[in-house]
Amino acid sequence: MFVKLDLQYFAGEKTEKATPKKREDEREKGRVAKSQEINTAILLLFAFIILAVMGSFMKETMSSLYFQSFTEYIHWNVTPDSVMQVLREAFFEIAKVITPIMGVVLIAAIAGNLLQVGFLFTTEPLKFDLKKIDPISGAKRIFSLRALVELLKSMLKIIFIGTTAFTVIWIYKDEMMMIALKNTESAISFFGRVTITIGISATLALLFLSVFDYAYQRYDFEKNIRMSKQDIKDEHKNIEGDPLIQSKIKQKQREIAMRRMMSEVPHADVVITNPTHYAVAITYNEEKASAPYVVALGIDDIALKIREIAEAHGVMTVENRKLARDLYDSLEIGDIIPEEFYQAVAEILAYVYRIENKV
Repeated sequence: MFVKLDLQYFAGEKTEKATPKKREDEREKGRVAKSQEINTAILLLFAFIILAVMGSFMKETMSSLYFQSFTEYIHWNVTPDSVMQVLREAFFEIAKVITPIMGVVLIAAIAGNLLQVGFLFTTEPLKFDLKKIDPISGAKRIFSLRALVELLKSMLKIIFIGTTAFTVIWIYKDEMMMIALKNTESAISFFGRVTITIGISATLALLFLSVFDYAYQRYDFEKNIRMSKQDIKDEHKNIEGDPLIQSKIKQKQREIAMRRMMSEVPHADVVITNPTHYAVAITYNEEKASAPYVVALGIDDIALKIREIAEAHGVMTVENRKLARDLYDSLEIGDIIPEEFYQAVAEILAYVYRIENKV
């Protein structure tokens, strides 16, 4: 018993790694391997670090604003000018606290993306696409392996961050029990220190988890951009062009070059022939070149056409089998006759000029 296999089925299977062009096309569309967890972890880590560094400055600035509000501003008469001055000063003080944090967070967000995908700017993801609101595609995304991975990832984040936070709190539990014996400033300082510790510890745990997430995102991306053998063939065809179209273009180019070459034959001084298989048209123009040069050459049918045009326009044809063959093998259209052929060509030109009474 024999089973028939449709090889086209296997040709359509996406088993091949994506080509560089495919990767570039996907990148232009904004589709790259990227873990959002890395961005979040880096952003939070820098945010908590700047909070730890600027904590004292923030406390002093806000305390100063609070103190000034209840010792100075409260005694001012309420007028449009006084209200605007209070708002300006308050805005300036708050900006001194917020601006460094926002600046560091912005740099961290940019650094997280650059670290993963490099510089990438595209508006492609912002374009309206009906597929994004397709309920069938949405249902497939909800009940897909990727959705299961995202659920597992969310559970792991809760477990990691919850465990980290609980561990830090457990370490400081004894000091927390004695918080009632501390003054307000010490209590606030303690809770700030614990909060920063929990934040940085949880962020490091999230960063550890994000490494595995990035590995999965890269694996999933590579799987999604795989190509079939037919896709690679089609891409190569698009890059190189359809062979049929390319052949037609080359044929057209040859025809144009042939017409241009034939248009120069009437201006030639002589056509050296084999006599039937080779034909080389030569002219000598002191204004264009220091020596005679080739304006047309060809074999067989092209040689016949050159001889016909030369005959029609009164250009003399001279038979020299060896010279015609050597010139055809050695030169291209527009080439100057090399020194090794000077004497033979000069003798032929002298003969032609003498016959045509040019000298």
